[in-house]
Formats: sequence, structure tokens, C-alpha cells
Amino acid sequence: MFNPLEERGIPIDKQLRNWRELNVDPYHKREVDPYTRCRIIAMNGIEVESIIFSHQFNRNTDVLEVKEKLALSRRIEQQQQKAINWLTPADETTLEVTLGYEQVAVDLTAWLARSEPDPYLTQTYDFGLLEDFDHLYRYANLYELLEGRQADAVVDQLTEVMPGRPTVREHRHPSDDLRLHFDKHTVDPLSRLHAMTLVAAEQQTMNFYMTIGNRYMEPIARQLYQEIGMIEEQHVTQYESLVDPGESWYEQLVHHEYNEVYLYHSFAAQESDPKVRAIWDLHLGMEIEQLKIACDLMQRYDGRDPEEVLPPGLPDNPVRFEPNKEYVRTVLAEQEDLNALGQGFVRDAHKRYQSYQDAVHGEGPVPSEQVIADHVEKFGEDFRIETEGPHPVERSRDRTPKPER
Repeated sequence: MFNPLEERGIPIDKQLRNWRELNVDPYHKREVDPYTRCRIIAMNGIEVESIIFSHQFNRNTDVLEVKEKLALSRRIEQQQQKAINWLTPADETTLEVTLGYEQVAVDLTAWLARSEPDPYLTQTYDFGLLEDFDHLYRYANLYELLEGRQADAVVDQLTEVMPGRPTVREHRHPSDDLRLHFDKHTVDPLSRLHAMTLVAAEQQTMNFYMTIGNRYMEPIARQLYQEIGMIEEQHVTQYESLVDPGESWYEQLVHHEYNEVYLYHSFAAQESDPKVRAIWDLHLGMEIEQLKIACDLMQRYDGRDPEEVLPPGLPDNPVRFEPNKEYVRTVLAEQEDLNALGQGFVRDAHKRYQSYQDAVHGEGPVPSEQVIADHVEKFGEDFRIETEGPHPVERSRDRTPKPER
């Protein structure tokens, strides 16, 4: 069992890197393992979440020593984020990066759902999974429309591309995106790590679309990013509401650092690219020390020992990026028509849902539906990667679907 508190990390005063050390070589977009790209995207989101949390903590404490320790760790986290994000090459188009983001959303969420010990959290992850799965389908069709290339050039055939829960149906009243939170005293440590990971991943996707969605000249692209960007807001709301708000700032700091250790340790064990693995190993050593600093702050200012809030070692099942085709197809077959009401799930289009749908869609057209119609008009059918056979939902097998609105 790997207990990070018993491991030797890199002393914090040895963690700053100079510009030459930060000037990493980006991967080659046509040669990179798609799951290496996924790990890079995921860890970029994890580092961004850690930085944003640290800034919020800084704004909510007046203890100078705490602010100083946060500032130093945050500066290191910024360097880590830069090294990771700068692995993405400049010749990878925005849509190609987007396909990577959605592949992360599909295969990370599916793996976490498969590994989740809490049935309610599993159901929540399955619900979001089918929506991100549909986003991948919509962007893949846009990719061929605008750039004349097919999505297997990015996702290979590791992840299928076909309709999920149609994006047009995903728009819900904000009250119906809130979920029940776990209890910090009784939650399985793995469940906490899963929830924190998905919050960070979805938040990064939301931020990415908020920033780059307006950079296209083509109206259909601008419109699609705007629509799906709103769903990412819903997903962040959903996943962050799972976390117990009763955790103190110090407990949250420790859990953030612990989750980073868990993920760097997981990805280093799986990474196929030696240069990227060296970064994961380096950052793991840094995070082990940052975790110890966070634990010390919690002991002295929150009166809690690390053993009270942390498990004795990392989970036995490290996070993995791997194909989840059978799992996704099973969830599709069983839950494609699922809806949300309050903090639970239903199968009807209730009044509040229908009112919200009418408000946001107006008289149409809906971008996520229009992009498929445009693709069908140009190529004769939609774009799909169906390696495991026909779509598991019979009504979704039509390759020339008509817009729902």
C-alpha cells in the first residue's frame, strides 16, 4: 500500500523550476497515444482546480503563515499547470483539443462510475456520462464539417462516437441539477476522490468552452460551443453539489493535495510516453511534500490529525484511461431517456423541465441538432464510430435523423 505521508517528497524549496526546465516539448498530435492526451487534459484540470481553490482559501483567511504557505504551494501548482498544459502542441486545432476533452469526459466518467462504491454517486455519474457521450458525437460531426477530417484521427477507435442522451434534451432547470451530498464522516474515501476528480475535469471543460467558444467565424461552431458550454455549467453544478460543504478549509486543502497525489501516482503507472511519465513522477514527488505541508496546517490551525481524515494508503485501484464501450452501451440502453427532478432521477418530462426547455430553445433551431442536419446534408449521413455494432437504442440507429426542434 502506498501511503504518501510515509514517502519522501521533494522539499518545497527545491520545487521551483526555471524557464528552461518548464519549456517542455509538446507531443506530436498524429503520434500521441489518445489516452496520453486524455491524462494531460485531466491533470491540467486537476491543477487548475487546485489553484482556484487555493485562491479562494487565501481570500477567506487572515492568518499570515497560512497565506504564505498557500502562496508558495500555489506558485508551484502554477508551474505544474504550465508544464502540463504546454504539452499540447500549437498545431492541434481547437476542435481536435475539444474532441480530447470529450474523450476524457466519457472514459474518465465511465471508469469512475464503474469503480464507484456508492450507488447514488454511480447513478449521478451515469447520468452525466450519457450527456458527455453525446457532446463527443456532436463535435465529431462538426469536426468533419469544418476541417474535413474524421474523429478517429484524434480518439482512434478507443471510444465509440454515436448519439447519447441528445444534447437538446439535456437543458434542465438549475434546481434539477443539484444532487445530495455525501457525509464527510461516513463517505468511502474513494467516493470523495471520485467526486473531486469529476468536479475538476468538468470545471476545466466548462472554462475551456467559456474561453474558446467565440473564436470561430462559422456560426454553427460558435452556436454549438455556446450550447454545450451551458451544459458544462450544469455538470459542474451537479458534481460539486456531491461534496460535503461541512468540510473545513483545511480539510478541503488536504483532500485536494491527496487527490493530486492519487492521480499522479495512478497516471505515472499507466503512462506509455517516457517524457510525459517523467513529468508525472516529478509532480508526484512535489505533491507528496505539498500534502505534508497541508496536513501540518490542518493539525495546527484546525486541530485535526491527518489520520482522522485520510485513509492509511492510496486506493488499490488506480485511475485508468481505458476503453469503456460495453459499459457505455449498457448505460445507454437502460438510461438514455432518464431525466432529473430535484435531487433525484425520473423518466418523465415534468412541467418545470418542459418550461425550461421552451424558454431556452424558443423557436429554434437548436445548434446541437442543426450540426447533425448540416452534416447529413453535406455527407448524406451523420458521422459515427460504432465498433461494437448498431446503436443499443433502436430509435437512435437512424443515420439521417431529423432535428427534434
